[in-house]
Amino acid sequence: MMMETCNPPENELSPFGILSILTITGTECIVGIIANGFIMAINAAEWIKNKTVSTSGRVLFFLSASRIALQSFTMLEITFSSTSPRFYNEDVMYDTFKVSFMFLNHCSLWFAAWLSFFYFVKIADFSHPLFLKLKWRISRLMPWLLWLSVLISLGYSMLLSNDIYTVYCNNSSIPSSNSTKKKYFTKTNVVNLVLLYNLGIFIPLIMFILSATLLIISLKRHTLHMESNATGCRDPSMEAHIGAIRATSYFLILYIFNSVALFLYMSNIFDINSSWNILCKFIMAAYPAGHSILLIQDNPGLRRAWKRLQPQQTL
Repeated sequence: MMMETCNPPENELSPFGILSILTITGTECIVGIIANGFIMAINAAEWIKNKTVSTSGRVLFFLSASRIALQSFTMLEITFSSTSPRFYNEDVMYDTFKVSFMFLNHCSLWFAAWLSFFYFVKIADFSHPLFLKLKWRISRLMPWLLWLSVLISLGYSMLLSNDIYTVYCNNSSIPSSNSTKKKYFTKTNVVNLVLLYNLGIFIPLIMFILSATLLIISLKRHTLHMESNATGCRDPSMEAHIGAIRATSYFLILYIFNSVALFLYMSNIFDINSSWNILCKFIMAAYPAGHSILLIQDNPGLRRAWKRLQPQQTL
């Protein structure tokens, strides 16, 4: 295995730079925690009140819980990496942060994928026997699929626990706890790194693309059926199709930005204090918050619950 030595980085963040990073990422994470906390509280209240919860509510509960953990961990990770880089980059601490961060990100990604897939199965209108069977059994299968996603995320994160996802350039390194001590890191081929990382996100991404594509096909068929019946207004089925496509499209856009930022950040291609690395932190903190806000806006039940919390204006 090829190894290379690295020296401590020359550039360090100023106190103002550290404060700016903590302020921006902290605000993004707090917004995300509030939005996901609201989603989790609404579904937990339904679960307690009715002694059961809908399948979509169950998935939303898992998704929001994973994102609360992710954004809380993100604040902790960014705080340590910005204010105590030598402590953060100790071997045990560094590996713990990276593996945990990858695990929470993959859990969140899988849960969101299953949410999009569930919406597709319930909303789309196809007459194929396999699809009808899946539509009938999806609610019973979903709890098993959620826990399977947790096991897959855990296994994949442990696979990356030996720094095999880390790439270092000759002029880029991570400071050690002892400035006179030289540290050795694995020199990973970037092509292999890309393939390994994409392996972890390939299946959820395909689920998103298929869900959006098949929903569009279903909407097109439904539109042609309406036109043949000389119906010019939108019915609830078409509104459901458009809402599901819009939500899936929003998430795909956010997902692409987040996946690129996560790959660059986890691979350590950029210097730890470079502007590109800091931008990756901003994107990763904004992604869970942005998608959760969109979920509240596009989900009628969550939107009504949010409006009830708003102060009533009196004349």
